[in-house]
Amino acid sequence: MPALLAAAHIKRFLGNISLVVLLNVLVKPGWVLLENLVQDRVGHAAFGLFTALSSLTLVLATFSDLGLTHYSVKRLAGEPGFFADTFPVLMPLRAGLTGLALAAMVGLGWLVGYRGHELALLAVIGGSLALTQYGLFLRGTLQARQHFNTDALLSVLEKVLLVGLVLALLPLGVTLERYVGVRAVAVVLTTAVFYGLMRHFVGRVRSRWQWPQVRTLLREAAPFAIITLLYGVNERVDMVMLERLASPTEAGYYAGAYRWADALMMYIWTVLPLFFARFAAAQHQPAEQQQLLWFGQRVVTVPMLFVCAFVLFRGEVLFWQFQNSSAAEIARMSWCLKILFLNVLVHSFFALYASLLNSTRFVGAVSKLVGASVVLNVGLNLLLLPRFGAVAAAWNTLACAVFVSVCYLWLTHRRAEVAVPWALLGRLLAVLAALCAGWYGLQQLGLSWWLETAVAGLLFGGLVLGLGLLHPRELRQLRAGK
Repeated sequence: MPALLAAAHIKRFLGNISLVVLLNVLVKPGWVLLENLVQDRVGHAAFGLFTALSSLTLVLATFSDLGLTHYSVKRLAGEPGFFADTFPVLMPLRAGLTGLALAAMVGLGWLVGYRGHELALLAVIGGSLALTQYGLFLRGTLQARQHFNTDALLSVLEKVLLVGLVLALLPLGVTLERYVGVRAVAVVLTTAVFYGLMRHFVGRVRSRWQWPQVRTLLREAAPFAIITLLYGVNERVDMVMLERLASPTEAGYYAGAYRWADALMMYIWTVLPLFFARFAAAQHQPAEQQQLLWFGQRVVTVPMLFVCAFVLFRGEVLFWQFQNSSAAEIARMSWCLKILFLNVLVHSFFALYASLLNSTRFVGAVSKLVGASVVLNVGLNLLLLPRFGAVAAAWNTLACAVFVSVCYLWLTHRRAEVAVPWALLGRLLAVLAALCAGWYGLQQLGLSWWLETAVAGLLFGGLVLGLGLLHPRELRQLRAGK
């Protein structure tokens, strides 16, 4: 394997990643457990409706960004003068798009059949998500300026506030309406903090409106807008279609499983923006991009191998909080969970390639691939969801993930100026296969789930070291900063 980066450079970058991951590891599981409790209190049908409304609004809230967050991170990372020249125009443009997105959310909700109380909930949820997206746009300035430690703290701020507010709500009684309300409060507070810290680190922004510059920005950000919309539709359309075509209860089952998958995907989505910013800063240096890719492959994939294996063999233990659910309901959620974690596994191998391609000249090609995935997903949903419900939604998600991931790999191999680490991919797959074989053998011994997991963890550590995925000398070099 070629040298990854200068060791001192790796040490700093790995430290940034470690802080981000550590904070999310501390906060995200607590939030997932709390949301499990909320779903158990309000019921699968009510929570399925909430998740469907959230998914519908998230698609348009994401599109309201029009790709401007990724565009600004890329330009700010590579062009220091971009902030003073162009960012003052981006601020009011992005705020106006947030308002338009909220109106579009309510209109789309009415078109798909929501009325009265459901439409009111949609408006509050949509406003919260639109404001969240605007906050992420503000936070992008810190990523571009490489303030990764501060960004790490901000990445968990909203979840920390939500945990505190929901815990305060529990003694009063949890209803869907109260839950939606405290989420809105947390979003408002978080966005205010993002704005204040942006002014502190990068200075005051005197907003201005210039139509020629606005048209230029929209035109240049269009490729990012398309890919953002397609990713949003591809990830969230399942929940909306499941609630509309099957039932809110089926959507609740899927939500209970998807929450755990999303929690683990948070590791991937937390790390990838850091690599996206580095890929963008090195877009004219293929050698450095290759080193980043080979380094990132291990950073993103290795931790997920063990977690995904655990879910495949012992995933049912994650639903211990659902005291008001029947054994059949737990079994259905567990089945969805295992399928969705195969999807997580696929992303852990290949999502990094999408970040590389999106940071270079292949944004259009990636958009076409994700667009094809959306068409495939919607077609499968229309065919299978009315009959098979949540389980079909999970299988459809996995099929689409495999499709786009194979295409990412092919595109990187054939058209990008970066070598695919085939040998490393082979070793990662070998570790996964050996771990699963060993775990299957452990299950034949009738051990308790926690003892079985501990032994499997020791096996995993030995496999990682034995197949060269982590070299002791690398750790010594990183500690020494050499």
